[in-house]
Amino acid sequence: MELSVVIPLLNESESLEELHQWISASLDANQYLYEIIFIDDGSTDNSWEIINELAEKNTNTHGIQFSKNFGKSQALHAGFKATKGDYIITMDADLQDSPEEIHQMITALKEKKLDLISGWKKKRYDSILFKNIPSKVFNWAARKVSGIRLHDFNCGLKAYRMEVIKTIEVYGEMHRYIPVIAANEGFTRIEEQIVKHKARKYGKTKFGGDRFIKGFLDLITLWFIKSFGKRPMHFFGLWGTIMLMVGFGFTIYLGIDKLYFNKQARLITQRPEFYIALTTMIMGAQFFIAGFLGEILIRNGKDIKRYNIIKTTK
Repeated sequence: MELSVVIPLLNESESLEELHQWISASLDANQYLYEIIFIDDGSTDNSWEIINELAEKNTNTHGIQFSKNFGKSQALHAGFKATKGDYIITMDADLQDSPEEIHQMITALKEKKLDLISGWKKKRYDSILFKNIPSKVFNWAARKVSGIRLHDFNCGLKAYRMEVIKTIEVYGEMHRYIPVIAANEGFTRIEEQIVKHKARKYGKTKFGGDRFIKGFLDLITLWFIKSFGKRPMHFFGLWGTIMLMVGFGFTIYLGIDKLYFNKQARLITQRPEFYIALTTMIMGAQFFIAGFLGEILIRNGKDIKRYNIIKTTK
């Protein structure tokens, strides 16, 4: 199997047949040996029925159905596990990504020996206020934090070598940062390709405005994992040590001041320095405990099931 196309979807029944025909025509024209994998992320329309029909008519088409909506990252994770191709393409099911871009991406992966190519929707057909401007701010922050020079981290159209997707773990809502996750695993040969972006033909977007808030929080998480994911005590231990030193410093000051200089003064518990010492020492101890727990979890961590598949096509 040369190529696997992974398509996560939620309530995209109107576009599935047209998308399947478009992908098949484009890949057949370039004589690829390929498979198409649809991941139904808990759709409430008749998307699964259409996927089943496509799978019955086409032996290279397969489907995976979740028991409920688990999210795009989990859908990609399931799709990645099911792939058999040497190269993997991910794309959205809303007809806004063009399958005609695939051949150029795969050719670049082969010729340049890249790990990953990310699409760049340079010209977008989305709302300027609610999508374009927030997207530019989001991508700028992602470039600064990750150090990866991509213009469009969240583009659904991406191409990978098989080794990449079989190594990385996509969870939570980290699908936006697959290039960052891949780079953290040592797959640093990453480039981008300008791709055509089309206006949505059917339905409406499944992502609300909160995706940018979640995206920034996930970016902070990735920064922390990249810097301290394998050694959490280096972070928590450092801040715990600083806080404990501050607490002990104030404690020594209060003791010396009370014993030798202000014996008749008010009680130590009535002075603000006492509460500073108490707070910082408690927080320092908590940071140390967090560091120890993090180290234990890393050494004893087990894979956690993140979604529930109820059906697959034959």
